[in-house]
Amino acid sequence: IFFRVTNMIGISRCARMSSGLQHTLLRAFATKSQNIVWSEGVDRPSREKYLGQKGATLWLTGLSGSGKSAIANALSEVLLQRRINCYNLDGDNVRFGLNSNLGFSPEDRTENIRRVGEVAKLFADSCSVCMCSFISPYKVDRDAVREKHEKDGLAFYEVYVKVPLEVAESRDPKGLYKKAREGKIPEFTGISAPYEEPEKPEVIIQTGECEVEDAVAKLLKILEDDGLIPKS
Repeated sequence: IFFRVTNMIGISRCARMSSGLQHTLLRAFATKSQNIVWSEGVDRPSREKYLGQKGATLWLTGLSGSGKSAIANALSEVLLQRRINCYNLDGDNVRFGLNSNLGFSPEDRTENIRRVGEVAKLFADSCSVCMCSFISPYKVDRDAVREKHEKDGLAFYEVYVKVPLEVAESRDPKGLYKKAREGKIPEFTGISAPYEEPEKPEVIIQTGECEVEDAVAKLLKILEDDGLIPKS
């Protein structure tokens, strides 16, 4: 229903709405299920006590080729070596299963991030550190994920993996920029579709100026300083 509303109003006009109004529309049309009751189980404080760690979501956003997945994978290895439960949600990987029915239209991009945000919230609630590597080009979508985490008292960190377009394009590990420039990939972020930079991310990592190891160390320090994982 929400997408019908955006189609009626016009996507460009929706984009100019305040984030609060957009979230109001999302909430108004978000739940179709009726006669459902939340089932309580083991509470989060108990999980934190027995597991010895707290959950968090690290939301890595940035252009294709910025280094999001490389950082997330390297961080995951370090955390697992320290016996800290974690999981990576990767932008491409989730499209093989959970989001296999979604494309790259603005509406599908929004639904992609909504679904992943809900999964990340479950991981964080389970006391896992969840790394989400997604271009996630729209600010309103990232803000909606943040809002849901904060509403449930879950730690959320927006990590802007920043790189100049020309650098990302020169890397082009998947050959996607070349295809986009040739017109073979429509709605490609940074070329034929917009990317809205984070305004106040918790972390900015400029991958053109630092190594993956430096980025991992920076994120580990934040998790340690905020008491989410034990210090090494």
